[in-house]
Amino acid sequence: MNQTTPEDAMKGISRRRFLLGGGLTLGGLVLGDAVYREPRAFQVEEVSLPLAKVPPGRELRIVHISDLHIRNFHGYYKDVANAIASLSPEVILLTGDYLERNRSIRNVLKFLKMLKAPQGIFAVQGNWEYWARVEGENLRRHFAGVGVTLLLNRRHDLTLQGVPVSILGLDYPSATDNLLLLQRRADPSRLNLLLSHVPAFAHESLNDRVDLILCGHTHGGQVRLPFVPPFYLPRFSGRFVGGLYQVGVSGTPLYVTRGVGTSLLPVRFLCRPEITIFRLHAAQ
Repeated sequence: MNQTTPEDAMKGISRRRFLLGGGLTLGGLVLGDAVYREPRAFQVEEVSLPLAKVPPGRELRIVHISDLHIRNFHGYYKDVANAIASLSPEVILLTGDYLERNRSIRNVLKFLKMLKAPQGIFAVQGNWEYWARVEGENLRRHFAGVGVTLLLNRRHDLTLQGVPVSILGLDYPSATDNLLLLQRRADPSRLNLLLSHVPAFAHESLNDRVDLILCGHTHGGQVRLPFVPPFYLPRFSGRFVGGLYQVGVSGTPLYVTRGVGTSLLPVRFLCRPEITIFRLHAAQ
C-alpha cells in the first residue's frame, strides 16, 4: 500500500502553485501587451506596387491611414502624425472612422491639423461618423477648415510627378449606384485611386478604370491568435481582414489597412496599428 508522505504532498502543492503562478504571470503579460503596449505600437507598412499607368522612372509616394477612433487627443496621435511626416508623402489618403460616439470632432481636427502633404489630404467618411451624427456636409466643412478635402461620391484631380491622378471618394456604405456613378466620371487615361471605408462592396461592378482601392474598417481583426480567423469583423468586411487583395474581373488591387485606433474595446493583440506608405511605380 502506497502512502503519501508530507514531503510528497508539499511537492504537489508547490508544483500547482508554480503552474498557477506561471499562468497568472503569462496572462498578466498578455493583458498588459494587449491593453497598454500594442494599441500604441504602430507599424509603418511599405507597399511597393506596380501600376500600368505610372511611367517608367516615376514613383508616387502616398500615405494611407484609417480608423483613428479618436476619443481624447494625446501623445500617441502626435507620434502618428510625426511618423507620417517622416515618410514625406506627396498625398495623404484617409478612409473613415475618425471619431467615436462622444462626437470628439475637436480632437479629430487637432490631429488633422498636424498632417502635411504638398499635393493635398483627401478623405471619405465611415460608419462612426454617421453613428455620431457628424457626417455629410457638416463633416466636409469641419475638414475643409483644417485643409482636408472630404469626398462624398466625388472625384478630385491632381498631378503627381507629372502623372495625372484622380481620387475617387466612395461614400459609406459604398452603394453600387454610387460606385457606378464614380466609374462613369472616371477618366480612363488618368490613374484612378478609389477610397472606400468598407472593403466589401459590389466588386463585380468594377471596371478597368479603377487602378487601386484603399479601405479600412476591419482593424485587421484587432485581436488575433495564430492560425485562427478573427473573432470579430464588422459588417461589410466580407472576406477581407488586412493587406493586399485582388478583386473584380480585372483583378484590381485592393488594400485594407489595420487602422490606427481601436473600437469597442481599447485592445489589440498580434495586430498592431498601421500606417501605410505606398510606392507606386511602373509595371515591369
